[in-house]
Amino acid sequence: MSLSRLLRVIKQFWQKRRTMKLYSFAGAPNPRRVLIFAAEKSLQLDVVNVDLRGGETKRPEFLSKNPSGKIPVLELGDGTCIAETVAICRYLEALAPEPNLFGRDALETALVEAHHRHIEFELHSSTGAAWVNGPIVAAAGLVQPIEEQRLRGAGLTRKYYQRMDEELANRPFMAGERFTVADISALCMIDFAAAMVDLRPDDALQHLWAWHGRVSQRSSTRQS
Repeated sequence: MSLSRLLRVIKQFWQKRRTMKLYSFAGAPNPRRVLIFAAEKSLQLDVVNVDLRGGETKRPEFLSKNPSGKIPVLELGDGTCIAETVAICRYLEALAPEPNLFGRDALETALVEAHHRHIEFELHSSTGAAWVNGPIVAAAGLVQPIEEQRLRGAGLTRKYYQRMDEELANRPFMAGERFTVADISALCMIDFAAAMVDLRPDDALQHLWAWHGRVSQRSSTRQS
């Protein structure tokens, strides 16, 4: 690579890193996941709050950034947009590899991935069902709630809380001995469930609450 090309690549790298915008909504768990992840990396994101209730994510300007009409979206300095929470976090991990949050070797990477997928596909899905069919969304007139779905989602969420409590009896963090992206995703959904879905974990889940206390003391989680 020629020197001039190398300088252009370096310039583009720093331009993207300095001017990243995160399209977000206050209180939403997925943008918070990205903000905590970025804070762990000491990366600065300019937060742009969108009007979800006003339908901003369904308008052409936003759909040009993410055709799925969802947040979060990370917009880079050159206008490139990255959608989906995990995709954004993987980009930030590549941009700033330390501290590592997705796994350092083959085994740890696989374990983090497995636990993270469980959290997303089970805890996030069940809590989401309880939220969508709950009173706040119903009052906003966004969907016609189905009580059976709300109860089923709530039951599955509480069952997963119990599972996490049992697993945390044997390790300090969700995927092992250190803080990773799995802890970020678990914390954000538990906090959202407790505040917005009336699904606070039972006080008897001592291991889960001890973990919650540890991760809630991190500067990255206190900032978000």
